[in-house]
Amino acid sequence: MNTFGNSFGDATFGIEHGGDTAEAEASYGRPRDGWIDLSTGINPDAYTVGDWPAAWTHRLPDKALYRALNDAAAACFAIAPDRLVATPGTQAAIQGLPRLRTLARVAVVGPTYGEHERAWRATGHDVVIVPTLDDAVDADVIVVTNPNNPDGRRIDPDHLRAVARRIGAKGGWLVVDEAFADATPDISVVGQAGDDGLIVLRSFGKFFGLAGLRLGFVAGAPAVLAPLAAALGPWAVAGPAAGVGARALADRAWIAATRLKLREASTRLQSLLTLHGLTLVGATSYFCLVETDRAPDVFARLARTGILVRVFAAAPRWLRIGLPGDAVAWQRLEAALEQR
Repeated sequence: MNTFGNSFGDATFGIEHGGDTAEAEASYGRPRDGWIDLSTGINPDAYTVGDWPAAWTHRLPDKALYRALNDAAAACFAIAPDRLVATPGTQAAIQGLPRLRTLARVAVVGPTYGEHERAWRATGHDVVIVPTLDDAVDADVIVVTNPNNPDGRRIDPDHLRAVARRIGAKGGWLVVDEAFADATPDISVVGQAGDDGLIVLRSFGKFFGLAGLRLGFVAGAPAVLAPLAAALGPWAVAGPAAGVGARALADRAWIAATRLKLREASTRLQSLLTLHGLTLVGATSYFCLVETDRAPDVFARLARTGILVRVFAAAPRWLRIGLPGDAVAWQRLEAALEQR
């Protein structure tokens, strides 16, 4: 398997997705100033949730609440409401889609988020990892993340649409994971999901900084969405997630301002990391991927100062570093990078 885990010599936490500061603390102790978690690609400046009606938690979600969520998401993504279904996080969709097809040849463009490969393999499909979209010539299903995690690679939307037409003509799927596309909508193909064989996954928690709500979306043809929704069952999305999601997705001013802030913060982070001798491999608006022969030392140095970043067992020269959330976090990261 080509799964990218978190394992680095003495810094082995036994996790694969970042974000577990409790495990980091078990290895490095409790930092004097607390942990700064830069190991996940999540906007550190979260959408303000505010108060919500007691009914969101006291009662099962009703059709009106789900309709409000679906309508807000459809308007935000510029897609017809019947081509969209909400899920309890995109992880549910990643695990659910392979169960909707008979055994197939699946090409995952990688390296990328390891759960895609894992989910298709776990359901018996024949999975190969290919380096580019054009190498997936014989696949029944192609999975690609755009922009990619962890290296930020981008694929032109016209290219994606052309591949979707080709694979859709023979009954196949192109699954595009757009978990990190909210900040760069120009590369998104979500508006065309459902055409040919195109299926698009969208995350809510990363851009809005509310990963704990567990909300995501699948965009595609109704013939794909109906069995997926049936498999998820009734009330799959929690009331608070549906209500907050509807509010946030309709807040166009916040979305526009946040896109700008994320791009500016990413540019600042790239400059800071390269200034301290780390080679930039790629970036999204949420994180930078850097390469250095000193990666284990840099990781350990940051961890000892209470800064957790992402490491990769399959690429031990890489570090993925997310955006600091405030001035104090920026100062601590810069001070830690200056240490030798």
